Amino acid sequence: MNFVAFKTSHQRLQLAHLARHGQPLAERHEDSFALTLYAVGDFYAETWQARDEDDVLFVHVFQKPAGLSDYLKLVRLPSF
Repeated sequence: MNFVAFKTSHQRLQLAHLARHGQPLAERHEDSFALTLYAVGDFYAETWQARDEDDVLFVHVFQKPAGLSDYLKLVRLPSF
């Protein structure tokens, strides 16, 4: 599924596609939300859930690397 098709799909279909084809990359918290970042083909998808809840509230989809900036702060490279 390409970016436009994913973005215009119903959230139920987006989540099914993420379960089958998404590669989980990172997790973070923002305010009262738990976010999970996935790589999906040539784009990224971020699921937003209320903390301690199972239901996904929405899926944020993006292609530009600038959308990864909040996750870059979490990267810790080993020192040599």
